[in-house]
Amino acid sequence: MTTELEVGLYIFMLAGFIGYGIITGIPPLLHTPLMAFTNAISGISLVGSLVMAGNDASVLTTILGFVAVLAATINVVGGFLVTDRMLAMFGSKKKSGEGK
Repeated sequence: MTTELEVGLYIFMLAGFIGYGIITGIPPLLHTPLMAFTNAISGISLVGSLVMAGNDASVLTTILGFVAVLAATINVVGGFLVTDRMLAMFGSKKKSGEGK
């Protein structure tokens, strides 16, 4: 009989392999919309990790929730910075004499 931890690890590993396969198959033109979508998913995981950290079940739950909040926050902020930079690359470039 498998434990809950083994099932959770199996699902996590399977999701990792599937995610890697999907990401590597996406053309570079679609990376910016994909980053925006993953930022939204990271925002949802941030809310879930805040709930986990605020839940007073045990010290381990609080510590893991804090680590999850930290990781999700870094992911969201980094994702927005990368998305903003990628969008700036595709934006219109003004000439030095325009826009006065």
